[in-house]
Amino acid sequence: MTFAFLRGGLLAYKCNESLQSQDQKHRSGPDSLTPTIRAPRNISPLLPQAVYTSSCLKSASHFALEEYPVSDLVTIEVDHHVADVRLNRPDKMNAVNPAMWNAIYEAGTSLMEARDVRAVVLSGNGRGFCAGLDMASMQGMADRDEEAPGSGISLKSGTEQPENHFQRAALVWKRIPMPVIGAIHGVAYGAGAQIAMGTDIRIAAPDMRFSILEIKWGLIPDVGITQTLRDVVPLDVAKELTWTGRILDGAMAKELGIVTHVSEEPLAHALELASEIASKSPDAIRRGKTLLEKAWHADERTGLELEAKLQSELVGSSNQVESIKANFEKRAPKFQRPT
Repeated sequence: MTFAFLRGGLLAYKCNESLQSQDQKHRSGPDSLTPTIRAPRNISPLLPQAVYTSSCLKSASHFALEEYPVSDLVTIEVDHHVADVRLNRPDKMNAVNPAMWNAIYEAGTSLMEARDVRAVVLSGNGRGFCAGLDMASMQGMADRDEEAPGSGISLKSGTEQPENHFQRAALVWKRIPMPVIGAIHGVAYGAGAQIAMGTDIRIAAPDMRFSILEIKWGLIPDVGITQTLRDVVPLDVAKELTWTGRILDGAMAKELGIVTHVSEEPLAHALELASEIASKSPDAIRRGKTLLEKAWHADERTGLELEAKLQSELVGSSNQVESIKANFEKRAPKFQRPT
C-alpha cells in the first residue's frame, strides 16, 4: 500500500501540469494567508493568561477567524493553525459549574468546523487544570432524582448523541477532527481529570495531582470515563483508581499510561508538539484521528476496511501531492485546507 500511495502521488505530481499554476494562484489569494489571531501569550505552566476570549469561532469559510465573545470562562487563541484553548476560571481553579460546563462544550464545538485549525492545546489558567465540580454544586446532593444536584439538568442524554450535558464536555475533544493535546498542571480532580482524559495526548507537570475523586463524595465517575480511561489502562487499574480516589503525580500517571509525557513546562511542550503536528498534511492528520478513534475497539474487518477507505481518499489528493513535492524539493509544504 505504501508503494501504491507513493506511486499515486507521484503520478498526480507528474501528470497534473496545471497543479503548479493552481498552487500559485491559491498562494496568491486570501486563503494562502496563515490564520492568526494574535494576543499576548504567557506560556508559564503556573500562571498562563490569555487575553483573547471566545466561546465560538466563525465558520471555516472565513479564513481570518473572528471572535464572538459569549463567555470568558474559556478562552481561545488561534495562531499558525494551532488553537490554544484555556479554561479560565482561575479564582476557582477552573472548577466546573453550570456555566462552565456549557463554555467548555461550546469551545469544543466552535472548533468542529474550523478547517484552518490543525491542532488544539487544552489547558487551564491559574494554579491548576481543573479542580472538578464546583463545591457550590455539591449542595442538594441528597436529592435523589434524575437531575444533576443543584443544576436542574437531567443526567439523561436527551439528544441523538449518547452523551449527556456533562459527558459532552469531555467527549467533545474526542469528537473534533483535529488532534487535541492536554497540558495539565496543578490539580485535575474528578470531572477535571475526566475532561483531561478526553484529549488525545496528555502532557503533565511533575507535581500534577490527578485523581478520579468521585468516590470521596459517594459517587462514581460519570463524565465519559468509560470511553477514555479504557484506552490507556487495564481494567484492574481503572477499578483501583475509581474505588480509592488515589492521587497521582506526573511520574505515577506516566507509569500507568494516563499521561503521555511529563514536562517541567507542560503548556510550552504541548504548544511545541501542536506546532509540529500542524506542519503535517491536515487531511492525513484528521483521517489518522478518525481511523484510530473508530477502529481501535472495532472488529478486524471494520479496522482494515477503514484503513483502505481513508487511504484511498488521500492518495493523489492535493495535500498528499504537496507532501511528496515538498519532500522531493526539500522545502516546507504549503498545504490547503483539509477536505
